[in-house]
Amino acid sequence: MLLAEAAPFLFDRYVANKDYARVSFSTIGYNLKPSNWTWDNDGFQTNQIGHPFHGSLFFNAFRSNGYSFWQSVPAAFAGSYIWETFSENQPPAPNDFINTGFGGAVLGEMTHRLTNRLLNNHSRGLNRQVNEILAMLINPSNGFTRLTNGQWGKPPITLTAEDSIPMGIELQAGLRKYNVNNTNPFRDGRFGLYGRIHLLYGDPFKYLRQPFSHLHITAEFGQDDSSKINIVSVYGSLTGWMIHSEKFRHVAVLSANYEYINNAAFFYSGQSIRMNLFSQFPVQRNFMIHTAIAAGPMILAAVPDHYLYKARDYDYGPGLTFSLSGGFTLAGRLFYNITYRGGWMHTTDGIATNYLLHAFTNEVSIRAIGNTFIVMESGYFNLHGNYNHYQTIDNTYPYLRLSVRCRLGSW
Repeated sequence: MLLAEAAPFLFDRYVANKDYARVSFSTIGYNLKPSNWTWDNDGFQTNQIGHPFHGSLFFNAFRSNGYSFWQSVPAAFAGSYIWETFSENQPPAPNDFINTGFGGAVLGEMTHRLTNRLLNNHSRGLNRQVNEILAMLINPSNGFTRLTNGQWGKPPITLTAEDSIPMGIELQAGLRKYNVNNTNPFRDGRFGLYGRIHLLYGDPFKYLRQPFSHLHITAEFGQDDSSKINIVSVYGSLTGWMIHSEKFRHVAVLSANYEYINNAAFFYSGQSIRMNLFSQFPVQRNFMIHTAIAAGPMILAAVPDHYLYKARDYDYGPGLTFSLSGGFTLAGRLFYNITYRGGWMHTTDGIATNYLLHAFTNEVSIRAIGNTFIVMESGYFNLHGNYNHYQTIDNTYPYLRLSVRCRLGSW
C-alpha cells in the first residue's frame, strides 16, 4: 500500500514535475483541516477512471494478502485520504475520496476475481508464466505480492470453491454510429469500428451471500474523437435472497455498481448501490422469458454540464437510479432484450439544479454458427438538465450498432 502511494507521487514530483506534487508541511497542515475540503475540477477521465483505478491498488494491497472483501474496503478509502492529504498541495476533494474509495473497491474486487481465475489452476511452465504476467497487468498489487512472498510461478496446493465458479466471455466487433442532433441513426451519420468485451462471472441464483460471486463486466472501445475507451461497466453482487416459487425462479440481489460512458455524443459516470430482482419464466420447453428490475441510491454521478462550471464540463451530485429490462430466448437461437435505465441527480457541485437521465436499449441477436451470433442494437441516451439561471437542456443521442458476437466459456 505504501508503494501505491509513493510510486505515483515520486513520478509526478520528479519525472512529470507536476505543480500539485510540490507538497510541504504547510500544504499538509492545510489539507488536514476538514473545513478546507473542496470539489476539484480535474478532467473527466482522471476523476472517473484514474481515481477508481488508484483505489483498486489500495484495495488489493489488502485483498491479495488474505483479507476479505469487507476488510479490504476501508483500505481504498484510507489510501485515498492519505493521498489527498499528503501527496498533493491541492485541498482534498469529496469527489476524489468517493471515486477512489467506492470505485476502487468495485474495480478492486473485480480484478481480484479475474486474477484468481487466471492463477488458481494447476498450469505450469510457459502457461503459468504467461498467466502470472497477465494477472499482474490486471492487478498490479496482487502481482507485487506474489513476487515478494515467493508465490510467483507456483500453482496453488488446493483449489477453493471460488475457483470453480463458472465464467463466460463475449467478444463482439462491428460498426456503430452515434448521432448528436436527434437525427435518425438509420439514415444520418457515419459508421465507425468498435469492439466490446462482456464478461459474466457466476450465477445470480447461486453463492448468494458471497460478495461479488456474480459479476457483469463490460468494456467497449473504438473509433471516436473523445476517448478510445467508451464504456466501462461493472456490476457486482454483495448479498442476495432466493424467493421461492413452484414454477419460476426469482432472486433479490443487493449490488455495487460502477459505470463510465464516454463517446463522441455523450459522457456520464456513476457509482451506485441497487436492489435487483431477477426472474426467469420457462413458458415452454424452448421458450424462456427473463426480467430484471433494479433501483437504489446513486452515491455520486458526473453528468455533462453544457454551460461549464469552473472550466469543468460536468456537474457532481447524488441521486437515484432505476432500471427495467426483459427479454426472451427461443430455441437457443433467437435472443431479444429490451432495457430502460433512468437516473435522477441533485447537483451538489455545479450549475444545474438537477438532472434526469434516460437510456433505452433494444437488441436482437440470432445464432449463426456454433456460438457465433449476428447482433443488431439500437437505442438512445437522453439528458434533461434543469437550471435556475440558464435555459433548460433536453438532448437525445440515438445510436445504432451492427456486430458479430462470439461466446466462450460457460453461458
